[in-house]
Amino acid sequence: MGVPRAPRLWPGPVRGLAALACAAALAGCVGTATGPGAVRPVPAPPPADPALPAPGPESVAMRGYFANVAQMLQGQGLLRQDTAPRDAPFTARQLTENFIRIALYDEYAREGGSIVARQSASRLRRWAEPVRMNVEFGASVPQAQRRADSARIGGYAGQLARATGHPVMVSDRAPNFTVMVLNEGERRGIGPRLATLVPGIDAGALRAVADLSPATFCIVFAFSEPSSATYTRAVAVIRGEHPDILRLSCIHEELAQGMGLANDSPAARPSIFNDDEEFALLTRHDEMLLRILYDPRLRPGMTEAEARPIVETIAAELMGGES
Repeated sequence: MGVPRAPRLWPGPVRGLAALACAAALAGCVGTATGPGAVRPVPAPPPADPALPAPGPESVAMRGYFANVAQMLQGQGLLRQDTAPRDAPFTARQLTENFIRIALYDEYAREGGSIVARQSASRLRRWAEPVRMNVEFGASVPQAQRRADSARIGGYAGQLARATGHPVMVSDRAPNFTVMVLNEGERRGIGPRLATLVPGIDAGALRAVADLSPATFCIVFAFSEPSSATYTRAVAVIRGEHPDILRLSCIHEELAQGMGLANDSPAARPSIFNDDEEFALLTRHDEMLLRILYDPRLRPGMTEAEARPIVETIAAELMGGES
């Protein structure tokens, strides 16, 4: 059974920046659970860290809700953690088509200040400068979780660097990709910090973060200079209330989407760039998509017509000539 997702957002220009890929990539819950009040009993959360502010009641409810969601997804055989499954083979042709759909199409568009579902052709987008990630935690996120998430993000940055061949690292020195792990109250009040990180950020993007529905697990925004398809800034927001598997899944998907794979495709398998939530972690297939995206034979701003023959060649090389 597939899992519904919240819309992917594509805001219009902002002052000094064009939000070419403001991607809200996200998963939703399944079954009849539609809000924090619809959860089944779950194990009690760990005791609060006495050195930190206690999370508010909404955050406590969300923690139980998302624990329930993770249980339901895993109970359906979703959120798989195998990255090269034998039951999901793919060919060079499938890899090509998946790349075209995920990297060169937009799923949603902005019309009159609203977000509407409408597939439309886009252009290739990626980073030119090294990606320097830093992590910011909400005040009530426990220290043990901070240490674990920092280690996961650091390890995953290395995986992204190896997959793309592009410099990706965790660094507090002039960071350009901020990963924010926030509990409910902290996320609702994060607008001023986002405005500092991205001067002139679109008001719709701020509302998208503040008003994140329970059906939306996480969100990433990537920005470029006007009239450019090269990213210069990105911000990912991940709910601190998620159990480990959902936070790790969000880390994998949002950070990879912030590299330039901003769309989803129902045909992509095995992949995290699919609405069905079957896979939680970046797969071998997805690493190939990233390798294609950052191949020097491609360039930012390419259309599908310009990129397709090159993508076909690269995909065939990656698959060892298999068609």
